[in-house]
Amino acid sequence: MTAAPTLPRLEPLTDRVPARPIADGVRIGHVHLKVADLDRALSFYCDVLGFEITQRRGREAVFLSAGGYHHHIALNTWESLGGSPPPPNATGLYHVAILYPTRALLADAYARVLAAGIKLDGPSDHGVSEALYLRDYDDNGVELCWDRPRELWPVGADGHLNMGRLRIDLEGLLAEK
Repeated sequence: MTAAPTLPRLEPLTDRVPARPIADGVRIGHVHLKVADLDRALSFYCDVLGFEITQRRGREAVFLSAGGYHHHIALNTWESLGGSPPPPNATGLYHVAILYPTRALLADAYARVLAAGIKLDGPSDHGVSEALYLRDYDDNGVELCWDRPRELWPVGADGHLNMGRLRIDLEGLLAEK
């Protein structure tokens, strides 16, 4: 298990404290991605990352799962068939994060990405997690990551998280595989 590194101090969040915070245990369940070509997108999410198809809706949509859930990722061409990615100065999804339960499984995902010849946009150690950033074949941002156990998260004396962005030893990560 990799210990969290020492990170530069970030400013604590003191504004925007909701009067009634969202319930503990709420999770992001799935993401729908607009793609230009369903088969090309499947070659990334199934062939490279290893997601399994749980349902297909003709040539327009497919639902993908890790471990038998109904779907974690849906790919569709409903409004994007043959389309191009949004320009850099447009709003939209920055990236989708795929959370692996262990560092060894993140290492396996990284080995798959390397074998497919996909370049990283950047790897980062955030203290709470290690993350690999890349683009799918439709230029959607994808983060592959694992979270350190909560007791290893970098917390300041004031009790606030102290996340940051440090380098990851990618060769060390691959050695975990």
